[in-house]
Amino acid sequence: MNTTDEPNRLIHEKSPYLLQHAFNPVDWYPWSDEAFEKAREEKKPVFLSIGYSTCHWCHVMERESFENEETAAYLTEHFISIKLDREERPEIDAIYMAATQAMTGSGGWPMTIMLTPERRPFFCGTYFPPKPAYGKPSFRQLLERITELWRTKREELIDSSNGLIEALFTNEKESESDIKLLSPTISESGFYYFDRSFDSKYGGFGSAPKFPRPVQFDFLLNHYSISGSERAKEMVLTTLKKMALGGINDQLGGGFHRYSVDKYWLVSHFEKMLYDQAQLIESYLDAYQITKDSFYANVVHTTCDFVLREMTHLEGGFYSALDADSEGEEGTYYVWTYNEIKTLLGEEKAKIFVYRFLIEENGNWEYGKNVIAIKHSLDETASHFNKERLQIEKILSDSKRILFEARSTRICPHLDDKVLASWNGLMIGAMARAGDVIGEKKYTDAAIRAAGFIWQKLYREPGSKLLHRWRDGESRFDATLDSYAFLIKGYLELYEATFQDAWLEHAIILQIEQDKFLYDEKQGGYFTSRETPDVIIRTKNDYDGAEPSGNSISVLNLLKLHSITSDTGYKNKAERTLLFFAAKVGKYPYTMPELLVGIDWFHYAPTEIVFVGSNNESTYQSFRVELSKHYIPRKVLLSSQSNAVSEFTKKLRPKDTLLTVYFCTNQTCDLPITDIDGLKNLLEKTHWKSE
Repeated sequence: MNTTDEPNRLIHEKSPYLLQHAFNPVDWYPWSDEAFEKAREEKKPVFLSIGYSTCHWCHVMERESFENEETAAYLTEHFISIKLDREERPEIDAIYMAATQAMTGSGGWPMTIMLTPERRPFFCGTYFPPKPAYGKPSFRQLLERITELWRTKREELIDSSNGLIEALFTNEKESESDIKLLSPTISESGFYYFDRSFDSKYGGFGSAPKFPRPVQFDFLLNHYSISGSERAKEMVLTTLKKMALGGINDQLGGGFHRYSVDKYWLVSHFEKMLYDQAQLIESYLDAYQITKDSFYANVVHTTCDFVLREMTHLEGGFYSALDADSEGEEGTYYVWTYNEIKTLLGEEKAKIFVYRFLIEENGNWEYGKNVIAIKHSLDETASHFNKERLQIEKILSDSKRILFEARSTRICPHLDDKVLASWNGLMIGAMARAGDVIGEKKYTDAAIRAAGFIWQKLYREPGSKLLHRWRDGESRFDATLDSYAFLIKGYLELYEATFQDAWLEHAIILQIEQDKFLYDEKQGGYFTSRETPDVIIRTKNDYDGAEPSGNSISVLNLLKLHSITSDTGYKNKAERTLLFFAAKVGKYPYTMPELLVGIDWFHYAPTEIVFVGSNNESTYQSFRVELSKHYIPRKVLLSSQSNAVSEFTKKLRPKDTLLTVYFCTNQTCDLPITDIDGLKNLLEKTHWKSE
């Protein structure tokens, strides 16, 4: 294993992932025309390696193969080697992930792709070990086999790559456009799938490994609001509670790790992603509004505080991720031996801490280490030690502080400090809602600062162009569908939380731009990226996975904008987008749960909650606080004084010059409300189910 004293071309990049490989002996190129031109000139295949800076197995493959001098020399002789950061170029990653899944039936990172000089894949895989293992050849054996095939069967490889691209292109053709396929009953099929796969004991869906997938929670709670299904609600609440108690939730520092390797949510894959924090904040806010249980609000607090403390740029933007690894090992930063805890806390505090949390003398994980997870409740702990609950809370709070401070002296995991428009959009919306629902102004302020940061750093005027990534003073790469859709979502949620017109206006500007560059006028739906030479096929992402798809979020954005402005163009695009995916969502509703939410928004018009008249601050705040207590999934909050709202909304008048709230649907409003008792009565007697 080795690195070089002289850097390769990647040293000139800003991507943390590419910079991690800048001293590999591999003759790396960034994704560029230069690299493919070189491949054409030298008649070589292209080795494309795709990953991201906080990817554990990417680190493993680097150590095993890319730091190896002999492997590097072989790559240089026979290939043009390209490194790609999937988070900087998600539109390119999506193409080759689709190819990998089509060719192998699965996917993941690091991705190992062999391309023709025309950027077409003829071999796809993921991690390859340095020696044959896991039913795979070694990486060197793979390279030698590809070299031989390129020498002896090049035309066949080229033909196969063309065939693969044609197959992928066929998948992107028009779906069956039948409005009947968008029946609200389609949600029942999605619900039954999740019901069958639900783990009623430990929460989550399916067996280990278990991945948080907040789009499932959003769908199930929305389904509960329509059908009244207690089962749908309990699946979400059980899962969220089990996750919060487990090791997947950082019990000392807050924030959620990427996924659990076991069914108990105990041992996680320790990286922390911004998009997980953002979506889970919203899920726990929903749970808090439904249950009024402070348990869920506390999780929101710890997660938001973690993001503000460890994933926020000084000027306001949110960073992308924290690595799973530190000191060359996964999880080292987060785990403890029994003796470490006993030494730091002292015997008396340690006894209480060990009882409350799942700490074992021989460790609950490998190598005698413990992942901290909650085993006993505070009341159980207080009873066990014959102490008052407040005493126990104080002891545990002190203990967590001591351990957190000790942990902070360890070598921290790598921070991927690039700022992405897409994931920032998700977090802007989450922080805005958190500030509104649990009354923490610092979260609203954080959302405002991040929203301003993104607009200043990543939106280019004149020319109307959103960019995707900012890092170290550089703004780069055209925005993708997710960049637009998630940022519009964030700006709309920030407008609803503050009634500051700028955020609504920014959302409308971005929606116009998204429609211009990405909307398919012929068939409906949105392409993942603009049409450029980099993109060998324009896809329309529809899978609601760890992140929602840009198309699903776009449908919700469009329907919300239609409610605000009454511009039918928004609703028409939402309908055509739903129709494009109608056949697929009909067959596989569980793959598109957020689109199912969009279908419900389309069928059941949202409630428009309109504030009209003079903003008496105390009345305004009391109205906002009361509204924030209630789970109203299909609603739009707006002010009649905003410039962009519909003429109907602008014409609403306050009652007796007082601040007035109207509840409207399809431009039909209930009686005006001017006092808090009237608002409480309406909210208490209204079950937010659509009839």
